[in-house]
Amino acid sequence: MRRSVLVAAAILLGATAVVAQQAEIEQSHALMKANGKNLGGVLSPMARGDKPYDQAAINAALTQLDETAKKLPSLYPASVKAVKQTSEYTPSPKIWDDRPGFDAAIAAFGKAVTEAKGKIKDVDSLKATLPTIGKSCSGCHETFRVKNS
Repeated sequence: MRRSVLVAAAILLGATAVVAQQAEIEQSHALMKANGKNLGGVLSPMARGDKPYDQAAINAALTQLDETAKKLPSLYPASVKAVKQTSEYTPSPKIWDDRPGFDAAIAAFGKAVTEAKGKIKDVDSLKATLPTIGKSCSGCHETFRVKNS
């Protein structure tokens, strides 16, 4: 009886860990999609003049990007490294192999967003500031993301 309880507890503990890993993966995917929506669907179209300038929408986009930068480091613990992911893009093993580089890339993204929050006041300042955010975002993708085939 005692052995059955121990086996059941071990199975339950393992299942709980898998659920936690999947939640972290899903949260990171949701944050990346929100980043794409805000960069590609809000900020970039306004900078190009495809959408009218809207300071409230810009502020909301920058707030979301800032929240993402703060959450990202905790969403890639070593425990998710070996988890098979099925999305179009997945984390590169370089996240864990070069953790200082990954953390520095996230810090650069966070800094670009924080600085933009104080600078963007009109279309011209958006045009001047957006490339820095975009470069730090895409720079991380080039190194720390893999496109699944």
